[in-house]
Amino acid sequence: MRTDEPAADEVAAADARFAEWMRLNLARAARHFGVDVDGEPTYGWRLRTIGAPVNGPAGRRWLRVVSEFPEYAAGDTWTGNSDANDLTGVPRARVLDVDEWTEADWRRQRAELMTLLPGQTVSAADDLQHDPGLPETWWTGLAAALGALHRTKTSRSGINVERTRERTQRVYGTPIGVDTWATIHGDLHWANVFAPLLGILDWEFWGRGPAGYDEATLFLFSLHIPAAAERVRAAFGEILDSPAGRTAQLIAAARLKDRIDDGDFPELADALSAHVDQLRSPFIGQRTVQG
Repeated sequence: MRTDEPAADEVAAADARFAEWMRLNLARAARHFGVDVDGEPTYGWRLRTIGAPVNGPAGRRWLRVVSEFPEYAAGDTWTGNSDANDLTGVPRARVLDVDEWTEADWRRQRAELMTLLPGQTVSAADDLQHDPGLPETWWTGLAAALGALHRTKTSRSGINVERTRERTQRVYGTPIGVDTWATIHGDLHWANVFAPLLGILDWEFWGRGPAGYDEATLFLFSLHIPAAAERVRAAFGEILDSPAGRTAQLIAAARLKDRIDDGDFPELADALSAHVDQLRSPFIGQRTVQG
């Protein structure tokens, strides 16, 4: 007997169709910009984005297509990558050209032709599978880049205040507000950073948000690899242990818990739960990394 939930094979078949459709959108965008796809495409969260290296008259570039329901294809997140062109002191790809179109009145597509960063992402997934062993120069560069970003003045909104209060109310039983603000990346996980030369990807969510949120996000995505978590703490412990940093960790952890409850990052579940318990304990200043 059928239930309201689709069977696993139906979900897999639907995902395969959507992935192939996104490939067709990537090809359409390549034709528009006069470039040729030159590598196997990679997909973002739930196939919402597709990207691949491309070749054209000006050399190698990166081509990215994002797909969204029309009612959400607007605002700060929609233009985040191109808006980030104005940032200084942060190593990132630059958006060179943009094209948008509507597909069958049910999806809005945005293609961005970008410069191609050297190297590769530290992790294929948002979380780590092992300690990446990044050199000291990489960490120094990341600290400098985040410092420059946090000092940037912007009117962009990186975190939805009401959604944050609702989520923390649901997860912790009490809403958590933000007292200290900074300009943040908003999604600083291990699949959004490049090595061996530092680069930071995917600027959809950058804008004003809780101070320490980027450092907190990277730390939480490292918890199940103790050596990596300790390295993040070595770089950003002063921020993480501040009152603003502890608040940012709780806010980021609530968002991550929602992802885990949806089936993402099962390896992180126990470590995240233990760490949140420590954050909420009266001995918060004496906590240690759990992994």
